[in-house]
Amino acid sequence: MRVHELAKKLKVSSKELIEDLKKHGVKVKTHMELLDAKVVETILKKSAAHAKPKVVSKIKAAKQSEKKVKTEKAPVKHAVHIQPAKPAHPVIASSPKGPLRGAKQSEPPSSPNVLIGDPQSLDSKPKVVSSEPIGIPGTPERKVERVTAPAEVKKPAIQVEMPITVGALAEKLGVRPAELIKSLIGLGIFANVNQLLSEEIIWKASKALNIPIEKIEDKEAKAVFEESEEDPKKLRLRPPVVTMMGHVDHGKTSLLDAIRKSNVADQEAGQITQHIGAYGVEIAGKGHVTFVDTPGHEAFTAMRARGANVTDVVVLVVAADDGVMPQTIEAVDHATAAGCPIVVAINKSDLPAADPERVMGGLQKLGLMPEEWGGKTICVKVSAKTGKGIDELLEMLLLEAEVLELKANPDRPAQGTVLEAKLSKGQGSVATVLVQNGTLHVGDLIVVGPHCGRVRALRNDRGKNVKEAKPSYAAEVLGLSGTPEAGEIFTAVSDEKIARKIAEKRSLEIRERAMKGFHLKHLSLEELYSQMKEGRVKELKLIIKADVQGSVEVLTQSMEQAVSEQIKVRVIHGGVGGINESDIMLAAASDAIVIGFHVKSDERAQALVEKEGVDARFYNIIYEAVEDVRKAMEGLLEPTMKEVVEGRTEVQQIFQSSRVGAIGGAIVRKGKLARNHHIRVIRNNIVVHTGKLSSLKRFKDDVREVQEGYDCGVVVEGFGKLQEGDILESYRVEKVAGKLV
Repeated sequence: MRVHELAKKLKVSSKELIEDLKKHGVKVKTHMELLDAKVVETILKKSAAHAKPKVVSKIKAAKQSEKKVKTEKAPVKHAVHIQPAKPAHPVIASSPKGPLRGAKQSEPPSSPNVLIGDPQSLDSKPKVVSSEPIGIPGTPERKVERVTAPAEVKKPAIQVEMPITVGALAEKLGVRPAELIKSLIGLGIFANVNQLLSEEIIWKASKALNIPIEKIEDKEAKAVFEESEEDPKKLRLRPPVVTMMGHVDHGKTSLLDAIRKSNVADQEAGQITQHIGAYGVEIAGKGHVTFVDTPGHEAFTAMRARGANVTDVVVLVVAADDGVMPQTIEAVDHATAAGCPIVVAINKSDLPAADPERVMGGLQKLGLMPEEWGGKTICVKVSAKTGKGIDELLEMLLLEAEVLELKANPDRPAQGTVLEAKLSKGQGSVATVLVQNGTLHVGDLIVVGPHCGRVRALRNDRGKNVKEAKPSYAAEVLGLSGTPEAGEIFTAVSDEKIARKIAEKRSLEIRERAMKGFHLKHLSLEELYSQMKEGRVKELKLIIKADVQGSVEVLTQSMEQAVSEQIKVRVIHGGVGGINESDIMLAAASDAIVIGFHVKSDERAQALVEKEGVDARFYNIIYEAVEDVRKAMEGLLEPTMKEVVEGRTEVQQIFQSSRVGAIGGAIVRKGKLARNHHIRVIRNNIVVHTGKLSSLKRFKDDVREVQEGYDCGVVVEGFGKLQEGDILESYRVEKVAGKLV
């Protein structure tokens, strides 16, 4: 018999048996060795002749008192001891939570352990062995059913709409608001009862409180804004919406005035359009055209930046005696970026100095080839003063609308865009809206941004009350709870409860964004490669501004030659001069990147950059700009240095000194000015010098820095040509860790 077989028969481990055999002079190395038959017989006889020991055991059960059982010590004559054949009680497996069902508490079970070795070990407390089958020598095996601890019951997840206020979330979770606020503070979030919580914070709070939650969406509110596919049978042709754009004083409003046969321009201050107006014109026997008159392309692009593209056709007004001007170029770029077809109205064609051919030549350079020259751009010679060519212009607009096949469903709830809104003393909030789909009726409930209300009255552009506004019609709406922003989308809702719920939710979102300084994230060069890989970007749009026209052309050509298999580069606008608000708004609306070459942005534009989250970059060397774009497309862009603007100081007066040259009397407008800062002298948004300060004084004392709002005397090292009105931009250069995107 092998060692392990004998150990199994004696109910001991092989290791214990080997040790015991060695003590009795039997040399055994492994559990697989064969034992002599005499040795096996001797061991079995000694085991059978062994006296019956009684063992003292303690069984500890949860929620029960301890019981002690005393037993007598039996004399032990042999080193190997085995369990008696018929013990008094069977062994019962013990659970850590308590005794098994069916076990008698008055009769504590004895242990079936086999004790090997020193007889004195019987004095110690033996282990209680838990097993499925209970085997007792000489008796048939009986199976005892194992009882396990009951599994923890999972709490049902609490359904929560996101975002939600702290108070509402506490009510949903069944905890006191103070307790929830305390948990949020533990997460490093300081919030009051009425503060809106983002989805990320809600999940963290749920984990901290150990309360499972489940995100649910408001199906009713979602259904209101869900754009379902329209039934083609219900679609009807709608009138075109036309926007007038062009250079200042080229006659946009005068031309619209002649079309409407009214006098709009006289109502404006200085006869220049100061607000957005929408006007409908009925063409006898031909149809309706809605005109949107804007103060310029900035408002047009501002609406696009908010997600509202209301224009079907752009009428580009160019004066025949003036030709293509800088704002004309900007208007073309803005219209092209929006993907709107352009119809050119060459105004003032009745003047002696008119030269339509020169205008068309300028348009050709902008990519607008006139039909007369074999192109596709419709050019109409008009005169706002005499009315010449206006009928032809209207016919061309209707023809363009036919080609575009503009359609809408007039039988659904109304949806459209706010063109302008104002607060009137006697009427409250008055919003000029353009209906883009459906029909808006008096008495309809509408939601626009964080505001809602029932339409109390509808007025057309001539101030007359109307009962309804069909697709592509503009009207003034009275009855809103607040004044919405231009470009907001309005939607008609059937239930007042849903309308209020949506408006309240949006109001909380706007407040939360304002507190966090949240803005929409636009494309940046660092993120370009990752977005290319995801297939989200097919075209990189750039806006290039430089100090001279030659630089604009060279940069444009160099950028467009930057070839990539996955993406192409398109310069949507290029111009001379500093970066202004119009450039940033166009970049925000088109998701473009602004590149400035030897120019800077003014204060208002810089504030807009931070607000809109646009990526604006400034370069002094052309190849660096081109190289950055190429690296971004290859995923190798490694920004290592970053400029941090510390302050802007305005020079108000110049003092000449024979010893140091020009001394600037200046005031710190923003931030601070320090002697160790780098200085950039900006004149008319053009960088004229870069260097350091050689002297900084307050009164007669040399100082290290001057804070915002204080005046000082400055001397720029190596630059003695300071002028009144110059801006000193102070900045420091930070090293940032390069990263692969």
